Amino acid sequence: MPGRDPCQTLSELLTTMRALRAPGGCPWDAGQTPESLAPYILEEACESVEAIETGTPAKIADELGDLLLQIVFQSQIFAERGDFDFADVAAGINAKLVRRHPHVFVETGACVTAEELARQWERIKREEQSGHPPSPPHPLGQLPGNLPALQRAQKLMARAMRTGVDKEQPFPQLSAERQLSEDELGKALLLLAKQAELSGLDAEQALRRLVRKILAATDANPARNGQENVSSDQ
Repeated sequence: MPGRDPCQTLSELLTTMRALRAPGGCPWDAGQTPESLAPYILEEACESVEAIETGTPAKIADELGDLLLQIVFQSQIFAERGDFDFADVAAGINAKLVRRHPHVFVETGACVTAEELARQWERIKREEQSGHPPSPPHPLGQLPGNLPALQRAQKLMARAMRTGVDKEQPFPQLSAERQLSEDELGKALLLLAKQAELSGLDAEQALRRLVRKILAATDANPARNGQENVSSDQ
C-alpha cells in the first residue's frame, strides 16, 4: 500500500544490489554485464505492459519492480566502472522533464494547445541535440532499432505527419492484387500504422488485444476439430 518512504525503500534496493555484486555476493549477479542484461530490459518492459493491460495492481507493482531492477542493475555496473550511478540517472531524467515542460515549471499556468505542445517538444529536442556530436541529418530523427515493428512504424508515421514529411513523400497505396508481395505487405502495414495514428489508437496494443481475444475464444471453444490447443508462443 502507498505510504512508505520511497527514499528509504530505494536506498535499501540500491544497498541490496551492491551486496549482490560485491565479493562474497551472488556469482551470477557479479558476472553480468550491460550487454548480457540488455535483453531483460525488453522482456521486463513487455511483461509490465501485459500486467498493466490484464493484471491486478499487485501484479503490476511486481512487474514494475522487475523493470526497476534492470535500471538499478545497469546503474550499479556502470557505477563500478566509474561512469555514472543511479543518482546520475535519476537527476538526468528529472532535469529533462523540467526542461521539456517549460509551460509547467517556467511559465506556470500557461495554457497551451496540443499543437503548440508538439512544436515546443520538437524545438526543445532540437536544442538538446545541438550539444551532441553531429550525425547525418534526417527529417524524422532517430527511431530506436529495438522497438517492435508496428510500434516503430507508428512512431515513424506520427513524426512524418507532425513534421509535414507525410505530405512531401510519395507514401504507398494498397495494391488491388489478391496476393501481396513482401514489399506490398510492408506498404499495407505502414498505411495501417498511419491509420492508427490518425484514429488516436495504439496499433501494437490493438494487435496484442486482438490476439488475446482470438486465443481466448479458441481455448473456450470445445469443438476444435480434434486439434491440440496451440501455444501462444508459436
